[in-house]
Amino acid sequence: MERSWFRRLHSIAGIVPLGAFLAFHLAVNASARNGEEAYNATVHRLQQLPLLGIVEIVCLLAPLAFHAVGGLFVIATVPVAAEHPTRAGRARASLQRVTGVLLFAFILFHLWTARLVQLEDHESLDLFHLMQSALASPWIRALYVGGILAASAHFAAGLRSFAQTWGLARSPRARAAVSLFAVAVFVVLATVGIRAVASFPLPNPV
Repeated sequence: MERSWFRRLHSIAGIVPLGAFLAFHLAVNASARNGEEAYNATVHRLQQLPLLGIVEIVCLLAPLAFHAVGGLFVIATVPVAAEHPTRAGRARASLQRVTGVLLFAFILFHLWTARLVQLEDHESLDLFHLMQSALASPWIRALYVGGILAASAHFAAGLRSFAQTWGLARSPRARAAVSLFAVAVFVVLATVGIRAVASFPLPNPV
C-alpha cells in the first residue's frame, strides 16, 4: 500500500468510527448527570444490543488497533519537520502526536478498569458505583480529566489533519474554517466529558 493511502486510511479511521464513538461514548457517560438509575439503565441497555461483541471488534477494536499502531509507527519513523514546513503545522502535528501517545496509555487504563471487569457477568455490575468508587481517588479523577482532554484535543487536531490529507481544505479560508470548527469540537467534547466525570460524586465518608 502506498504511503499516501496508508495515511488516508489512518486518518479516516480516526474520524469514523473512532471519532464518532468518542462523541457517542461521552454522550452516554453524560447520562450520569441524571443520576445512578439513568446511567445504569442507559449502559445496560447498550450492553443488551444484539451482536454487540462482534460490532465492538469490527467497528471499534480493529480500527482502534490500526489507528493506534499506525500512529505509533508514524511517530517513530516520520519527523514532524519532514511533513510540516511551517511553525503552525509543526505545532499542530506535535499536539496530535503527544495527545495520541497519552490517549493510547489512557485507553488501556480505561479498558482495564471499566470494561474488562467481571467479564463473565459484566452486565450485572453496578457501573455507576464502579466508576464512583474509582473516581473517589483524586489521582484517578485527574487521570480521567486528562484523558478526556487528550481525546478531545487529539480528535480536534485529527479533523484538521483529515481535511488536509484528503484535500478537503485547499484554500486558506477553508483551512481557517476547519480549524475554527475543530476548536469548537474540542470545547464541546471536553465540556461534555468533564461534566460527566463531575456527575460521579465523591462517596460520603463513613
